Amino acid sequence: MPSIYPFTAIVGQERMRRALILNAIDPRIGGVLIRGERGTAKSTAARALAALLPKVRVVKDCRFGCDPDQPASWCTECRERAASGQPLPVEMKPIPFVNLPVSATEDRVVGTLDIEQAIQKGERHFEPGVLAAANRGLLYIDEVNLLDDHVVDVLLDSAAMGMNIVEREGISFSHPARFILVGTMNPEEGDLRPQLLDRFALSVDITGIRDARERVAIIENNLAFEADPEGFYKTWQPHEEKLSRIIEHARTLVDKITYTRRDLLSIAALTASLNVDGHRADLVILKAARAHAAYEGRMAITDRDIALAAELALPHRIKHGPFHQTEITREQLQERIEQLQGSSSEGEPSEPTEKEVSDEAQKKNHN
Repeated sequence: MPSIYPFTAIVGQERMRRALILNAIDPRIGGVLIRGERGTAKSTAARALAALLPKVRVVKDCRFGCDPDQPASWCTECRERAASGQPLPVEMKPIPFVNLPVSATEDRVVGTLDIEQAIQKGERHFEPGVLAAANRGLLYIDEVNLLDDHVVDVLLDSAAMGMNIVEREGISFSHPARFILVGTMNPEEGDLRPQLLDRFALSVDITGIRDARERVAIIENNLAFEADPEGFYKTWQPHEEKLSRIIEHARTLVDKITYTRRDLLSIAALTASLNVDGHRADLVILKAARAHAAYEGRMAITDRDIALAAELALPHRIKHGPFHQTEITREQLQERIEQLQGSSSEGEPSEPTEKEVSDEAQKKNHN
């Protein structure tokens, strides 16, 4: 897609790129909010990510792009087709990129049921909305802080459930709504309410790059892209294809990534020590840590995965504690995790590993 600036050509902004990639690997993480000044590649990164992601298998002629391998999440129409014995042919389709306008209403987002047609003709007619168009793709909201709070709530609910259910006058219609949610905003124009802020799984605060050499690289890349978009894309195509393959492979691994009770205790101790409200952060850190392990091709999470995930999951949730109004670094988080693990291990015996349990059982059998 030559007209789209390549994702791998973006200079710097490591946290933003990592947050986007983790959500691409596992959309169940719950989206990312990118906060920063103008001209820091926020919208460029979102569009570029959608362009490099691998194609997906969909039910042909389905208005909602249902996954043929996930019948539990099929839309009402696909379920009815299958129940009547109709075949559900399959095709490959590029993932959609949907840009939600700030003026969007709830009906425009969730879709509408034509009650009049249902009453007069006894037919159910559903007009898909933005959530239908974004299913299995990327939903981008620029200036999310200017969007109506109720609409943001609806979007975040759908992102969390993976389904959109519309009910009017006893008539119901449902379809899958699993998408990568990316919201961007300039804090100078106002912030989101704390309740909505917490609903975004990951958050990244970005600023313009200060390193002179990197700024020169940004200038050179942009000039080269403007002069010859197709040629510039071809130069970066091998990098784009490599990252696309890594993400595709990581998607097959993410549900197989293992973790121990010690990992869960590390996450819980970290969020508790930082006075994080609620439990959403704990779940987000675990999901993001598993996605990062899958990204690196490993089958179990490590303290580094937890620290990298916490670096993205905690900044917008911390109110008090040692990191109040300061930037959380990966090194600080990892050091804090190790300290908490050390203090907990002094107070209670460590939990045996699966190998230790197996060895102990073998000894008993020999005896």
